[in-house]
Amino acid sequence: MVAPVSARVTQAWCILGTVLALGGEGCTTAPSSRPAVLAPPSQPRPTTQTGQASWYGEPHHRQLTASGERFNMHALTAAHPTLPFGTRLRVVNLDNAREVEVRVNDRGPAVPGRIIDLSYAAARALGAVGAGVVPVRVTVLP
Repeated sequence: MVAPVSARVTQAWCILGTVLALGGEGCTTAPSSRPAVLAPPSQPRPTTQTGQASWYGEPHHRQLTASGERFNMHALTAAHPTLPFGTRLRVVNLDNAREVEVRVNDRGPAVPGRIIDLSYAAARALGAVGAGVVPVRVTVLP
């Protein structure tokens, strides 16, 4: 007895699919014998900077930062123009040797000549609130 056409067609498709699946494996591209071209190493980021720091507070409180989190003037955070978000820094006020550890969560400062903007809490810890702008040393922490 002859099988119906639809059964023969189904069987043929199954056989063809199996042959293609097994035979197609040999058609893949061989791995390259040349090593991958790697980008040149980036310049190491400076681990210490010295310059002027300012601070920001109430007008920006609860506003979104460049990292997407809300600015909290009572948290120990900072704005830096280039360091990755989440980078931890030690900031030393060169006028009084007070220091604080902050986390970068924003971009800034917007004023030329300044290297970092500190939250109100960080500025208070450094004794910089009254002065507004103070000389600092900023060190990237591991």
